[in-house]
Amino acid sequence: MMRRTLLAALLLPLASPLVAPLAAGQPLPESPDGGWRLGFARGEATLDATARQTIASLAPHLAALDRGRITITAQASGPADDASIARRLSLARARAVRDALVEAGVEPTRIDLRSLGLLDPPADAADILPPGLPRNTR
Repeated sequence: MMRRTLLAALLLPLASPLVAPLAAGQPLPESPDGGWRLGFARGEATLDATARQTIASLAPHLAALDRGRITITAQASGPADDASIARRLSLARARAVRDALVEAGVEPTRIDLRSLGLLDPPADAADILPPGLPRNTR
């Protein structure tokens, strides 16, 4: 019951569906699959201090969930004629989010990465999906 209450408290929807890098003090918006979405600047895979701090505040809640796996799905906009560029960039984004979660105390063996590359519609984002949510199999 406590786990369900914790997840409900963490999965608060926000009014804005925009995917953009975080501003100082801004919470992570909810992703379309549940969980949280972190926006990236086009062509970038690094996390700024604000994004790292936001992920660090989320990490203890994820670490406290003693069962299940955390999935990070990432995507990137890019040239439609070269899918490998978007795939590599989305993998770099997923790794950056994973590294920030691990740095904040989440066990690395509990984190799965999914590099989605370029999807339709394109987005420059990474989603953090907690255990227990159904996974989109795109």
